[in-house]
Amino acid sequence: MHRTRVIPGCILTLILIGWPLFAQVLDYQGQLSGWYSVNRSDRTLNLYGLRYIPSFAVEKMFSDNKAVNLEASFNGYRNGQFETLRNVDSEGEIKPYRLWIRFATARFEARLGLQKINFGSATLFRPLMWFDAIDPRDPLQITDGVYALLFRYYFMNNANFWIWGLYGNKHTRGWEVYETRKNSFEYGGRLQYPLSAGEIGFSFHQRQMSFNYMSFPQMKLNEEVSYENRFAVDGKWDVEIGFWFEGVLTHQDNPLLPFVWQRSATLGADYTFDIGNGLNVMSEYFILENSREALGKGEGLKFSAGSFSYPIGLLDRVEGIFYYDWENSEYYRFLNWRRTYDHWSFHLMAFLNPDKNRIYQNQAGNNLFAGKGVQLMIVLNH
Repeated sequence: MHRTRVIPGCILTLILIGWPLFAQVLDYQGQLSGWYSVNRSDRTLNLYGLRYIPSFAVEKMFSDNKAVNLEASFNGYRNGQFETLRNVDSEGEIKPYRLWIRFATARFEARLGLQKINFGSATLFRPLMWFDAIDPRDPLQITDGVYALLFRYYFMNNANFWIWGLYGNKHTRGWEVYETRKNSFEYGGRLQYPLSAGEIGFSFHQRQMSFNYMSFPQMKLNEEVSYENRFAVDGKWDVEIGFWFEGVLTHQDNPLLPFVWQRSATLGADYTFDIGNGLNVMSEYFILENSREALGKGEGLKFSAGSFSYPIGLLDRVEGIFYYDWENSEYYRFLNWRRTYDHWSFHLMAFLNPDKNRIYQNQAGNNLFAGKGVQLMIVLNH
């Protein structure tokens, strides 16, 4: 299967007009990756994939530390699965990965186009995963971008202020259950402020939701507009150990939904022990609840997570991520041995998980780590 994604015309026009203004291409990079996995859950599956991401970047510097940047990259992949060589199922796609233009000064930047927007302090479980879908077990950290206009201003005291507007992003992202209404506008903002030995942040976002008529036949889908409002606070400090938290309260204003409030929070810490080459250990506790009232009793997920990272010499590193699902009394286990050269990296991964994943459900490739199995990945960066 081959698909292409339509680029909003105004963004593409601006980039095509701006590209000839630059004297030369300053940077071209590419990432070629391939993987093969044997996955055993209710049956044994062989999974494979090949991906190439070429990236072009140009920059024009002006006086007074002003600059204009352009970046264009594309994600082309083919992956599939088979039980026997006579029954191979595969699909492929070529789509824009990043496509944006940016104007920046020493304290301000404005970026328009298909871009990655993420913030917050959590790593393994991110309530503030609003605009991406990154699985921390993925060595490549692949995630689709969003079409957006983003403004950021940086103050003298290291505080910074964000304002964003999104358009043309229909599919679910992060922890979303319902898609965004087609051709609707989203907006929000964020303030990060230094506090003691760390910083604290406040964020807001509003979008319009789209519902499946088969799930909600009583709704007049062409007439009703249902808004979702998200309010968040997060912070991070480094006092002997690293410590952080994220909390999000979400309200969905349609009374026909089974739950109209969602609460999610993560509390985490990390520390690097002076053992050998340095053993970094991280731990997070995550809770997600849906309820009829903002502070009422709810139902959802509760997870504990931990990770470690240890360098073995100059080329090798061993990493592990472990989860415990308190509601279903299930463990998730993941190990990765990585060897890195100048341009090449090799990953040998092993996992032992439940057959049905209940974490990172909106992330692409999440099912690669369902059940138990091993995966080999080879990556070339040039």
